[in-house]
Amino acid sequence: MNAAIQPSALDLALTSSLVVLNAGISAYLGLRMQRMMLWSAARMVVQLLLVGLVLRWVFALASPAATLAVALLMIVAAAREVATRPAHGLRGWPGVWLATASVGLSSIATVVLALLTVLQPTPWYEPQYVVPLIGIVLGNVLNAASLGLDTFYGGVVNARAAIEAQLVLGATRHEALAPLIRDSVRKGLIPIINQMSAAGIITLPGIMTGQILAGMDPMDAVRYQILLMFLLAGGSGISVTLAVYLAARSITDERHRLRLERLSKR
Repeated sequence: MNAAIQPSALDLALTSSLVVLNAGISAYLGLRMQRMMLWSAARMVVQLLLVGLVLRWVFALASPAATLAVALLMIVAAAREVATRPAHGLRGWPGVWLATASVGLSSIATVVLALLTVLQPTPWYEPQYVVPLIGIVLGNVLNAASLGLDTFYGGVVNARAAIEAQLVLGATRHEALAPLIRDSVRKGLIPIINQMSAAGIITLPGIMTGQILAGMDPMDAVRYQILLMFLLAGGSGISVTLAVYLAARSITDERHRLRLERLSKR
């Protein structure tokens, strides 16, 4: 395999002209998105450079405490996104704890499984493996949980009369909410199913493409990508299922009553 090509600062500056081109198209068509586009690009560059510096420091330390701190920070940031993305959400700390539990448990379980049974780095907390793994898992877990919760909360608000009618007629909260729970979990799983369906035929996934560009044998890159897709599917399924079931319990009580006053519209 050829040696990996390292893009220089000049290379990055040249490719940034594509963003400037998009901003010019926006200005020409009157889309009024040029400022947002340029600001997002600049913010992305700064954020990634800072992340690169932090990860270089964490990799050099090779400390379990530093690795754990980075992982927890990433989980907290992802949980905040899950708690705030849906149009409706639980008021106060219950919503925060729900998001943290669904995102944290699913991500940790998936990454620990991969580290202890498949990858088996030495030591097991090697940040070179832990940080990228939890980062890519969190991205998919976040999307699955937020889509599921948005569908669930919105469905409960829209179908409030029908759900309360079932509860009045003697249905348990699980029976009344079961169709909505299934639909919400299904919606949360659609993105990862689409990713798996399109991988290889329609698109080359980003991780695989990056490894090939870095000089890895294509078949080795394929095996890593398949491993990652299975991990992402598992993490997404655990996350959205846990999030929706916790949400269903949070907006009902032990007497099987709907408690929509616990929700707020954002």
